[in-house]
Formats: sequence, C-alpha cells, structure tokens
Amino acid sequence: MMRIQLITGGVRSGKSDYAQQLALGIGGDDVAFIATAEAGDAEMEERIARHRAARPQAWSTIESPAAAGAAIRAAPSPVVLLDCITLLTSNAMLRAETAGADPALAVNAEVGAILDAAGDRTGELILVTNEVGLGVVPATPSGRLYRDLLGEANRRLAERADAVILMVSGIPLVVR
Repeated sequence: MMRIQLITGGVRSGKSDYAQQLALGIGGDDVAFIATAEAGDAEMEERIARHRAARPQAWSTIESPAAAGAAIRAAPSPVVLLDCITLLTSNAMLRAETAGADPALAVNAEVGAILDAAGDRTGELILVTNEVGLGVVPATPSGRLYRDLLGEANRRLAERADAVILMVSGIPLVVR
C-alpha cells in the first residue's frame, strides 16, 4: 500500500513547490509526475510550460487529464506526484456533463481509482489539491457543483491520507 500525502491550500499558496521538494527529498531523480492539466488556451500552455521547466528533468512525466488511477499504476517509480486533483475533478466533471452523465459519479470514480491504485502499489503518493470551499460561494450552479465535488474528493482522499498538509502563504501546516 502506498503512503499518501495530501497537500492542499489556496491558489498560489506554494502547494506545487512544496510537493515537488517533498518528492525530491523522498525519491530524488526517481519520481513519476502525473500532470492533469490540459492546455486549452495560450495562457494555460504557458502555465504548463513553467511547471514543466520547474520540475527536475530526470523525473518521468505522465500526462493524464483523466484516468489518474491507471496513471498511478503505470508510473515507473515508487514515488508518484499527482498535480493536481483540482484539475482532475474539473476534467471529470466537464467530460461527464458533455456526455450527459452524472458529474458526481465521474469524480467519485476518479477518486476511487486513485485510492484503489494506491492500495495495490508500494511507495509514496503525493497528491496536490486546492481548498476552494473557504471563499465566496460561486455565483453559478456549475461553480457550486464543482466546489462541492472537489470538497468531497478532498475529504475522501484526506480520510485515507497518512499526512495532510495545508499550505498557507507558502507555509506548510501539518493537519495530520
């Protein structure tokens, strides 16, 4: 069974940097990075390029905007960093809505697959996510649904996590 560390916090709170330093300290050059972002526009392409440039070049990268459980299973390293659950949730929700399916079932399936994959492997799984439920209530139904689905995903992952770290203004606070 993989040890799971969940790194959460607000936007630009230092989650990804902290998670990368953590993975580097545990696995050195032997880390598999699972990227869930998709470049839908030029600004997102630039963000992805910056994130890619900030990672150690020796790390393997698996582009997986969906099917994160399968990506974890296929990861060639015992240390796996998945960045991020926030985008994975959005991707699952939007794909389900487009297909006329239930977004909650799609997100639950992604989270279940992550937990199943972690249960079937040994090593370390570091998950990055955003804590979006601390701010303003979204103005749209889809925004509220997304906030709720991500909150439920984070809660399920935190229940199984061996460690939960909340990043606040670049400072890691150990929750568990």
